[in-house]
Amino acid sequence: MSTKPNIIYLNSHDTGRSVGPMGCAVKTPNLQRLAGEGVLLRNCHCAGPTCSPSRAALITGMVPHSCGMLGLAHRGWSLTDPAWTLPSHLRQHGYATATWGMAANHCNSPGQFPDGPSTAAGHGYDQLIEGGLEGLVSWLQQPPADRPFFLSACWMLTHRKGRGFATEPDPATYDPRWTLPPAPLADDPAMRSDWAHFLTDVSEWDRQLGLVLDALERSGQAANTIVIVTTDHGVPFPGLKCNPTVHGTGVFCIIRGPGGFTGGLAVDQLVSQIDLFPTLCAVANVPVPARVQGVDLRPVLEGRAVRDQVTAEVTYHAAYEPWRAIRTARHVYVRRFGERRRPVLPNCDQSPSRDRWLESGWPSFDLPDEELYDSLLDPAERRNLIADPAQAGVARELRDRLDTWMRATDDPLLRGPVPLPPGGLTTAVDERDPDGAVKHHA
Repeated sequence: MSTKPNIIYLNSHDTGRSVGPMGCAVKTPNLQRLAGEGVLLRNCHCAGPTCSPSRAALITGMVPHSCGMLGLAHRGWSLTDPAWTLPSHLRQHGYATATWGMAANHCNSPGQFPDGPSTAAGHGYDQLIEGGLEGLVSWLQQPPADRPFFLSACWMLTHRKGRGFATEPDPATYDPRWTLPPAPLADDPAMRSDWAHFLTDVSEWDRQLGLVLDALERSGQAANTIVIVTTDHGVPFPGLKCNPTVHGTGVFCIIRGPGGFTGGLAVDQLVSQIDLFPTLCAVANVPVPARVQGVDLRPVLEGRAVRDQVTAEVTYHAAYEPWRAIRTARHVYVRRFGERRRPVLPNCDQSPSRDRWLESGWPSFDLPDEELYDSLLDPAERRNLIADPAQAGVARELRDRLDTWMRATDDPLLRGPVPLPPGGLTTAVDERDPDGAVKHHA
């Protein structure tokens, strides 16, 4: 067995913090067990609450506009250099690498490895694991024995499938009568039913995670394996995914294994998913590339802060919606760019919950140029303090911080509107169907 730790990165789509270890009323016994054995990062945020940018940031240790992923991979965006990924870096230092599920973590364009293993290799993977969940379990029971391995496994759960979810609603387990959607969703019959269906998906993902974790135990390599379980961003409901508040950027993250990630510790320090790349390199005794913008997380295990701010961004999702945000332990500041000051309708997934917002006046909401929230006194981040004279000093400091960060990272928004890449696709900002709209080519 290798002395370097194996690394398994297990991830879902659109789960946010809606898991049992974060206090959500959902049945996730396998995640609860993993959190009890490892470390739960309770104040973890993605670098951009939309699919490809957040995943690219995590797997490269760089914010989306620095690694090139300013929009969705299947709409034409791609990494500036696919060799910047963590699996590519680890492979250069002796790791076997494999991926399962959403290929390359939704970071390759235009699709899922159209040329098979040759395209996968460009993103750092030696092997594409096939055969569905059984194929993944089989691979884990007999992983490479001659060198350490890095495995990325991605589930489409809990991404919406059409207007609903992949699983069948299970009223015997999640009865809409006794279900409460989270803020900012209303306690409304349509939203309760929609939320109950989402929770069914979460529980199904947890069941499948249990099969994977059991296979790792049977392999005999669990003690020498770092397991990371997280998601890309907030849940696929209006006011959550693709939004700059905690509802969009907040994610759960559990790490178990070598490096001190044991003991059922719950960490409250502010961290970003871009910090996983350098942390894993440190535990594996692998050098960290100079381009990486994250920091080593291990000091938080001793109660020490590793950063005084995290950032988040959206440039493109289904449509163009440029904003940038900076978050400290107490506050979050948001700035919008461009001319649009109404909700960008296709950037909210279609759903019964979205229908209720659409019919109730949401498209005509006015959005401010800037937002400032006190996440301690206003944890739902709904009361905008940007015009409060008592908060002028905080607003000024965070404006300056955001400007400094954008300049230091050469944010393309500093030069004006960001164009689509050649062949890129987008959707009209007032279009209500994110997938059925007329697309605009660069």
